[in-house]
Amino acid sequence: MKSKAAVLREFGQPLSIEEVEVEPPKEGEVLVKNAYSGFCHSDFSVIKGDIPLPLPMICGHEAAGVVEAVGPGVANIKKGDHVVATWMIPCGQCPNCLRGRGNICSTNMAYFMTGTLLDGTPRFKDAQGQPVLHEAFVAGFSEYTVLPQAGAIPLPSDFPLDQACAMGCCVPTGWGSVNNVAKIQPGNSVAVYGMGAVGLNTVAALANRNANPIIAVDLEGSKEDIAKEFGATHFIASSKEDPVPAIMKLTGGMQAEDGSWVSGGADFVFEVSGDPGALVQAYWSICSGGKTVVTGIPPAASSSELPLMLLALQERSIIGHLYGSISPGLDIPALVNIAKSGEMKLDKLIEKKFKIESINETIAAMDKRQIKGRWVCEWD
Repeated sequence: MKSKAAVLREFGQPLSIEEVEVEPPKEGEVLVKNAYSGFCHSDFSVIKGDIPLPLPMICGHEAAGVVEAVGPGVANIKKGDHVVATWMIPCGQCPNCLRGRGNICSTNMAYFMTGTLLDGTPRFKDAQGQPVLHEAFVAGFSEYTVLPQAGAIPLPSDFPLDQACAMGCCVPTGWGSVNNVAKIQPGNSVAVYGMGAVGLNTVAALANRNANPIIAVDLEGSKEDIAKEFGATHFIASSKEDPVPAIMKLTGGMQAEDGSWVSGGADFVFEVSGDPGALVQAYWSICSGGKTVVTGIPPAASSSELPLMLLALQERSIIGHLYGSISPGLDIPALVNIAKSGEMKLDKLIEKKFKIESINETIAAMDKRQIKGRWVCEWD
């Protein structure tokens, strides 16, 4: 069948809006007609080449829609079901999966990095009959896509599909980082660097866990209102103020005459933007015994210089994680139930809807840091 899609053919260049051919689902796969597809900062990083993946590729890894057809051997999913795509699919058999860490499945990560489905081949071809790859199993910026059965999480039919696409990435990554990775306790002092959609969901999850204070940090002062609406108690515009001393003061720090801080610092600091400089600032914002939780994905070629001695002398920790260390098949349905209560404020998260033909304008807005919350592609 034919499908309209946004194809990345060269890093740093506009996406090409093309008509591609979608093959029928094979055994254990489902064909989905996407209703909404979110534009995530990680998609932006792929487009820029900061996350180097093979090309040509259909971008997008946040998508929700309706099942159009199922391949042989598919159980528990049928035509007409509403589903959200998940971009990491546990194999269930590798050492990481057996340890309950399917989010870093060592078997399927190889397919993730090569842009294919689980048989090592894609389901798209362009007008010249050449293969086109899937970003992160999902290929969310195609009107129709093929997913492995385990990558299609069933949804309640009454759950809004525009909000459901956020369940594919920004919600579980933010909430999982708080609950699964940091295991935040009431009263923990916390700062969050980066108020995109993942950062806002991190803040919402922190508020849910009764952390205090919850200090939101972003280059753009215009994000203060939405950060506080999602639960931040304080906001720092890092383009106007150094966030490190500000966080030290807000967490009870005292500055010595030589400029050093005698005390203060947050118990946990989440770096969500993927900026190497922000990661250094986040590290300096924690207290002795504090933890820096690295959520954002920095550019592949980047590095940071950190004072390693303090890792031991002050028992500081740097914790990396992928996808909030979630189990997609278990955690996403649980998060959907929380969202149905309205506590996640997903209606406030979705700032704008756009058509696929204007995706390059959305990319430009991301580049200029003009996006608050999440912009989603609306297919119909």
